[in-house]
Formats: sequence, structure tokens, C-alpha cells
Amino acid sequence: MNKLQIRGTELRISQIGLGSALFGSKISRGDAFRLMDLYADRGGNMADTAEVYANWLPDTEPSASEKTIGEWMKARGNRNRLVVTTKGAHPRTETMSVGRMSEAEVREDVEGSLRRLQVTEIDLYWLHRDDTARGAGEIVEMMNGFVREGKIRCFGCSNWTVERMREAQAYAEARGLRGFCANQMMWSLAAADKSRLADPSLVPMDEAMYELHRETGLAAIPYSSQAQGVFTKWEEGTHAEDDERIAAQYRSADNVARWIRASRLAAELSLPLNRIVLGYLLSQPFPTIPIVGPNTPGQLLDSLEAAETKLTPEQLAWLDKGEA
Repeated sequence: MNKLQIRGTELRISQIGLGSALFGSKISRGDAFRLMDLYADRGGNMADTAEVYANWLPDTEPSASEKTIGEWMKARGNRNRLVVTTKGAHPRTETMSVGRMSEAEVREDVEGSLRRLQVTEIDLYWLHRDDTARGAGEIVEMMNGFVREGKIRCFGCSNWTVERMREAQAYAEARGLRGFCANQMMWSLAAADKSRLADPSLVPMDEAMYELHRETGLAAIPYSSQAQGVFTKWEEGTHAEDDERIAAQYRSADNVARWIRASRLAAELSLPLNRIVLGYLLSQPFPTIPIVGPNTPGQLLDSLEAAETKLTPEQLAWLDKGEA
């Protein structure tokens, strides 16, 4: 895979990131190692993880994903070939309305991640949620402090609103400080209806956020890039269009129409549907690195093959709105 330069940093990240939310839990340590080996062999260099992965599962070791990645890097001796990234500042799952963005709380998460990943520095650290009770400037100052301490190299945001992102970036620019180098949001060809999200703290891509990325060139690193495979499930007939096993935010007439258009374009280009779904993100006018969440080597290979898929602006417009 080619690698994309993250603006304002020295980081070069492979075109597709590897999701690891279930590593060390539903995906066993051995299976996770095999997926990471395959990903690295194909040129991948970023496994996306977080302090909370997968703490929501019963009888699961805390921060199992981070620990699994750390053990893999140590066993393979490949830390210097990877972009080490993780997320923190997430509210405790039992008190999601209570922010965790004090300097002491974020330091606890940063230093805990350093230990679990078995590294001395995190290349890209994400603030997993926002805390609007705190000024964006205060948060920017705090994160620059961790950069100066050598604990992280740069930082991004995840599930922040456009208004708060712009506030943070303006504060950093006015004072010559580092701002967010990337944004991690819910985004895929299947549009997510925010009003139907089970977790209202998640922030999907919308027109205002898209314009921010287009205007500034800020890197986008979307999670749920395949929308839990909803288009493939419809294509294969394993799920009906209104099947309640499909997340509520994706069950809509708009997404059925998007699926039909994507299927037609896949047929025209003689490509599998999944390559259109990922190609939609890979072909955006600003750096975009979709995160994929495979459970098997076959699923991973299928996703990595999409790295070469490039769609035209007219095809993107047609997929979005049915018009070029």
C-alpha cells in the first residue's frame, strides 16, 4: 500500500488502517497476531486501538486490545516500522455523561497506554471524546504539554463537533501551538443518521465537517468505514433492508438508494462491491485513511485490495446524490 503524509507531521500512514477493537477478546490473541502479521506483510503500518477497547465486554481483560498490540510489536521487534496510535480521554462506560478531560485523567490514560503498548512514545494520540465543560484552548495547551514531555508526537480528535474542532484549531494557530493533525469520525458510503445512534456521543461526518476537511486538508481517518458491512449483507441477501440486526443509523431509504447505486457502479467497473465502498473514502479530495475491522484473513485481504481503487469526482457525486 502507498502511504499518506499527515499534514504538519512527519507521519506517513498506510492507505488503510487496521481496526483492533476486539483484539484479545472476541478475536483471540493468536488470531489477532495473524491478522497483524498479514496486514504488516501487505504494507500496513497502523493498527487503530484505544484505552477502552474492549472494556464493554464481560469477562474481558481491561484494555485487551492495547495489550495485544504491545505484545505483538515486542514479539516481532517492529515498533520502528509502525505508526503507534491509540485513544484516551473516554468517559467511563457506566458514566458516559461525565467527561474525563482533566490533565490528571488524560495523563493517566497516556501513561497507561505507553505501558500497555510497551513503547516510550505514542506517534498519534487521539482524544476519544470531547468535554465541552472545558475550553478548547485548555485542551490544546494540555496536549502540547504531552508533546513537549515526549510522551506523544502529535494528536487528533475523535467524535468532536465541527464547532469545537474549529475553536481548537484557531486557538492553536493564533499561539503557534500544535493543533489536531487528524480527525477520526464515523463515516462511510452508508450515511449514518445521528438521531438514531445508540450512543449519542458519536459524531458522524456531515456537510459542515466535510467542508472543514476540504477547506483545510485535515486528514480524515474514519471508523465504521464499511458500516458494519451493511451493503454486503444486503447484496448477499443475508439481511433484509429493514432487518433489526442492522444498526438503526443505517436502516434508511437513502442508504438503500446508495447501495443500489454502488452495486451498479461495481458492475460497470467489474469490481466487488466492497471496493466501491472503500474506494469512495479513498478517493476523497483530502487525505482519507479508512479503518477496516476484519475478523478473518480473507476479510482483511478483500479490504486491502481496495487500496488501488480510485473513483472520479463524478462517480463520488453520483454515489452520494445520484447525480454527477
